[in-house]
Amino acid sequence: MTDRADPPDGAVAVVRRYRRIERLVSGATAVSVGLLGAAAYLALPLLWALVAFLALLALARVPVFRTGGRARLRTDTDPEAVRADFAGATPPPLALQWGIADDIRSVGSSAVYEISYLFGLRSVEMRVDTDADAADRVEITGTVDGRSWGTYTARIEPTGTGTEVVLDVRSDRKFGLRRLPQRFVARRFRDAALRAQGYEVLERADSLSR
Repeated sequence: MTDRADPPDGAVAVVRRYRRIERLVSGATAVSVGLLGAAAYLALPLLWALVAFLALLALARVPVFRTGGRARLRTDTDPEAVRADFAGATPPPLALQWGIADDIRSVGSSAVYEISYLFGLRSVEMRVDTDADAADRVEITGTVDGRSWGTYTARIEPTGTGTEVVLDVRSDRKFGLRRLPQRFVARRFRDAALRAQGYEVLERADSLSR
């Protein structure tokens, strides 16, 4: 597995803007939980305030939903080049992941992203594997710290003027409610990151499930 030689500067710029806003939203979410806990402390007896605060933490952190969806993309690039993009170490739909990685390295046929959070106080390792045995299909699977994260299946369809890609996305793990604000931010930037890489989003349908 190899990197695309020169990821588009436009995509990197989009991801940097996403990262700045995502940090602000994550911080605001944490502060909101803290303020609600403080309000419970002021309004309730100590024991009940503690119960309320623990309930808030559980509501924010307990995994309750999965994400998924389908998108149709179009590009002027030929099918073979599209297949190489999706089978590489920096697949187009994972720009919000590889774009914030501190380091990207190849390990055999896989790519590994080192991603730091909380201003470097915490980091995770995301491993990306691709299956591109078929000429018209690429499957991308991700694991984070050894745990299944998500699967992207791209079906490549040549057209008279370029290529269309039908992209199915499935989350392999559940997320807590505290991730919802981050998801809304990601939805705002993911299509812009794809456009910066030469992929127009013709249609998209997202889903949330338990």
